[in-house]
Amino acid sequence: MTYNKAQHDSETLAEGQQVFTACALIWREENGVKQVFLARRADTKKFLPGVWELPGGHIDYGEDMREGLAREVLEEFGMDINIGEVLDVFTYINEVKKSHSIEVIYMAQFTDPLENIQANPEDHSTYGWFSEAELPQTFVSPKDERDPEIIAIRKGFARLKAEA
Repeated sequence: MTYNKAQHDSETLAEGQQVFTACALIWREENGVKQVFLARRADTKKFLPGVWELPGGHIDYGEDMREGLAREVLEEFGMDINIGEVLDVFTYINEVKKSHSIEVIYMAQFTDPLENIQANPEDHSTYGWFSEAELPQTFVSPKDERDPEIIAIRKGFARLKAEA
């Protein structure tokens, strides 16, 4: 498949359309503490610049959700992932694209060595691993405790605790 960045861009106008996105709650356990991988959107982005988010992105027309998510993580971080079960699904309006997004979040883990992570600077300025207690430091307006992605991340931590 040929990759067309404009096709996936969160800023390309899609007025009145529904757009599907897939994200990964990538987790690890470090010194007995469960952590999730979050990336900070590049400050050059028009949609949510500088906001911490789960990795992922737009799914092409006809593309399998899991394959699209794996593609996005590979493009954004140069990493392969093992995708597990669906964690959550929610919708939002992207005021920049003027579209209605349906976002599916999957549980996942990197399969490549963590030292191989390389953020694509067009997409993200940095990344990090965060415990549940560290989540509030990642909240940047307009995200707060009521944001659907933050709620999903908390749900992910609850699932990881239940599986322990």
